[in-house]
Amino acid sequence: MAELATIARPYAEALFRAGSDAAAAEQLTALAAVAQDSRMLQFSGHPSAKDGEVFGVITAVAGLPLTANVQNLLRTVIENGRLTALPEIAQQYHVLVNAKLGVSDATVYSAFPLDKAQVDELTVALQKRFGRKLNASVIVQPDLIGGVRVVVGDEVLDTSVKARLESMKAALTA
Repeated sequence: MAELATIARPYAEALFRAGSDAAAAEQLTALAAVAQDSRMLQFSGHPSAKDGEVFGVITAVAGLPLTANVQNLLRTVIENGRLTALPEIAQQYHVLVNAKLGVSDATVYSAFPLDKAQVDELTVALQKRFGRKLNASVIVQPDLIGGVRVVVGDEVLDTSVKARLESMKAALTA
């Protein structure tokens, strides 16, 4: 959704310029999860809900102490009626922090659950393959049959059995 990304970018960049750290990223992720809830959006959009009340409810539900910068961002987002953009703001902020640290997020889709040792070994191999440090998260996707599918930004490495079968099917039917 390009419009939401366009709305979120200035907020994420402002928070990043104000001081980027892991605590702010964690707080922003928690706030984004609360902001996505349909009941919260309904409450915040109600004409009788005051900005201060919405701020208080969101921070209470998030359950984290917030830094001054994150509090200011949340207040600004609420005052401007952009609460629906908070998840996108969090995502863009996370990308900015990762870029500063030279890290990328990698999503590993695996046919079977992987233990910590397997994830660590795979992460080391993927870091060599992609040429940068990676934060890997694993999602089990049984329809892959075997192997893994790795997504790093806009790059995809698909070594799954499903992909190989689809490739063979395409070659045989061509």
